[in-house]
Amino acid sequence: MPTDARQARRQQSHERILDATAQQLYRSGIAGVGVADVMRQAGLTHGGFYAHFASRDALLVEAVEHAGRRSNAALAERLRGRAGAGKSPLRLLVEEYLSEAHMASMEAGCTVAALGSEMARSSDGLREASAGRVRALVDLVRDALPPGSGTDSATVIAATMAGAIQMARVLGKDKGGPDILRACSASLLAQYDRGQYDSDTPAR
Repeated sequence: MPTDARQARRQQSHERILDATAQQLYRSGIAGVGVADVMRQAGLTHGGFYAHFASRDALLVEAVEHAGRRSNAALAERLRGRAGAGKSPLRLLVEEYLSEAHMASMEAGCTVAALGSEMARSSDGLREASAGRVRALVDLVRDALPPGSGTDSATVIAATMAGAIQMARVLGKDKGGPDILRACSASLLAQYDRGQYDSDTPAR
């Protein structure tokens, strides 16, 4: 097999392993990820694992980054689809993030909200990768704020959103979860969305 074809095939296998690991991370948490199960789900042999990763921890570091980039890209795509509705970027972000759909679908949502409680107990390498995902969430919020808003505001909003999703998931749909989302959304928008497009302003 030509070298380029081997490299392409290896990269495809690598991506399949990362995709399978990301699914397990969302479904079972960091502690629930098993190398044998990941390789089986990826359709690869267990023995081939070390051709891609030096250790389980190395796999988890890359998988957290992979899952975070993928979830942020999906969120950005959804926000682009809602652009032009006469709402500020911040309002669109808060409404999308603090939605019942996000609460219900852990496997397609924010990595920080899904794994935050485990991230601080992880190895140094995994904790640093997790910190990168936290910073990426703060950056996402800062980009939605008006220029000059500062990092503190973005940090407060990001922390509130991630915490609200975690608490809402604990309560569930029928025992107060949506109430937490609505309360936090209203509070954040009342405090930080002043002077931007009102939710009832028609699109221009």
